[in-house]
Amino acid sequence: MAILLGEISKMLKSGKILRFLFRYSLRNNSCYSNKALPNQLPASKSYVKPQRGDFFQEAPRLENYFVGDASLKSYLTRLLPEEVFGIVGPDLLKFGSRVGSDIYNFGRECELNPPTFSKFDAWGNKKDEIVTCNAWKKLKDVSAEEGLVAIGYERKHGEFSRLHQIAKLYLFSPSSGLFSCPLAMTDGAARVLETIAGPEFRDTYNRLTTRNPEIFWTSGQWMTERAGGSDVGSGSDTYAEKIMDDLYALYGYKWFTSATDSDIALTLAREVDSDGNYTSGSPGLSLFYLETRHPDGTLNNIDVQRLKDKLGTKQLPTAELLLHGTNARLIGKPGRGVANISSMLTITRIHNAIASVSAMRRIIALARDYATRRVTFGKRLINHPLHMKTLARMEVETRGSFSLLMEVARLLGREEANCATDSEKLTLRILTPLLKLYTAKMCVPVISEGLEAFGGQGYIETTGIPGILRDAQVTPIWEGATNILSLDTLRAIAKTKGEALLALSERLNTAMSNHRNDLKGSANQVREVFAKTLEFIKNEPTLLEPAARDIAMCLSKVTIGALMIEHASWHGASAVDIICAQRFCFDLKILNIEKYLGESQINDGQIVMEGYKKEMVLGHLF
Repeated sequence: MAILLGEISKMLKSGKILRFLFRYSLRNNSCYSNKALPNQLPASKSYVKPQRGDFFQEAPRLENYFVGDASLKSYLTRLLPEEVFGIVGPDLLKFGSRVGSDIYNFGRECELNPPTFSKFDAWGNKKDEIVTCNAWKKLKDVSAEEGLVAIGYERKHGEFSRLHQIAKLYLFSPSSGLFSCPLAMTDGAARVLETIAGPEFRDTYNRLTTRNPEIFWTSGQWMTERAGGSDVGSGSDTYAEKIMDDLYALYGYKWFTSATDSDIALTLAREVDSDGNYTSGSPGLSLFYLETRHPDGTLNNIDVQRLKDKLGTKQLPTAELLLHGTNARLIGKPGRGVANISSMLTITRIHNAIASVSAMRRIIALARDYATRRVTFGKRLINHPLHMKTLARMEVETRGSFSLLMEVARLLGREEANCATDSEKLTLRILTPLLKLYTAKMCVPVISEGLEAFGGQGYIETTGIPGILRDAQVTPIWEGATNILSLDTLRAIAKTKGEALLALSERLNTAMSNHRNDLKGSANQVREVFAKTLEFIKNEPTLLEPAARDIAMCLSKVTIGALMIEHASWHGASAVDIICAQRFCFDLKILNIEKYLGESQINDGQIVMEGYKKEMVLGHLF
């Protein structure tokens, strides 16, 4: 061996091996003739001009969105009576084709032609004009015609109407060019007007819930101001001066108003008496209704300051507004603004979950189709075990999130049809923040993983794929960030004196009461994790706030686990339903109390702030 290595070393030094390899490459490479030199190309016709080659990767395609979603069809078959599914199924089948064709094209046009803002005309006259593309307007018409809000209020299917509506919105959202956002606020505003507003708002309610595109209105939700987002109590600095009866003039600066081109908006403001006195904090806030324009088409004493330049959701006009005497009408009793807006927040949080779960479903739909078209290392991606394992993990997570969405949709429908039990109402109260929190937190990593399934093409804007990730990033932020919703979950437990947790426990037990034999281990895992979480909540009151996020995630996961077991134990479940339930439950982890008890020596503030000196901070970066 030593002699052989010595000979190879001599050949390398003399260059013999390099000359041999070069001659060998010439003989075995059709690009070169025997007389070709390393820096010369033969006079071959194939090299007369640069060639692009004849391989072009086939792009992923969308199938009928309803047909291709096995979990959606399966859940609706189980949850809906046969006669209701007989109506809902064909509607979704037809709509599933549209969201992959004309609606998708409208949404794509909105992405390529985002809204613009003109403060003045050519002669210096102030016009404050937000210009949206024609496709945005067409999507508004489609939303009315397809009943995307109306279905929830027509209640033709009674308690199952919300399941129909939310399933349809779930199909619509990823193709909607973000028109799903004004629909969320329109749905929420309609619910507020239905439940607490007087007959004077009936015409507006009818416009928000109509199928007639000629009279259909959309609503905005103007809560966020400079000093506060979720903290509306101390952050709201908009004031209402009474003109007469329930008519007021609003003055304030709205920092973040999505769907600014909407026809109406609901907003919070503080009523000021004739002496200029007002009540601070949440008790001083009242809920107001305003129409964005006067009957002559001019803005309702609203100055548009600028459009927001956002990471994603660029299709959606979002602006800063100055209200200077904006005409508005009081909704409900004065000082009850936060309570009165709660039903709107419930609806918009559910819509946020629709956006999250449907975006996860869209990236998987594209990735699995692409796996049948892309060839690497001699075989299609669908035949690479590691690639399919990755997509399967994404699928399990998406099905779990979808099961939670369907449960909340079911409970919401029962509550609105006045047939929900007290226990179901409490379960809906605690599951709503958990649904929004969990699905939003999961959709970003799932979609990010999905982009990797396309390699470099997943990073190319013109494919339309990167926009799915950019738009998804708003879901953990809008309608309450993760920490806010974690604390809201604790608030729901505290305000109900633990009754919400008891109701949730009853629901989980019911869900797992008739599980399959091969899901016994999964059910035991759910029960153990839930029991340990309840024990932590009961025994560690001083640790609840720092542990709030982990508590919320544990409650979300055990609920999902139980719901997946329930569905997989249904007589119509598939083998995939069963294995997905098993895999999800296998990953459930017990809340580790030790990591909180062991933090007494160095607190979180010390960890985060080590090395920070405020006096050494440099100037503004942005």
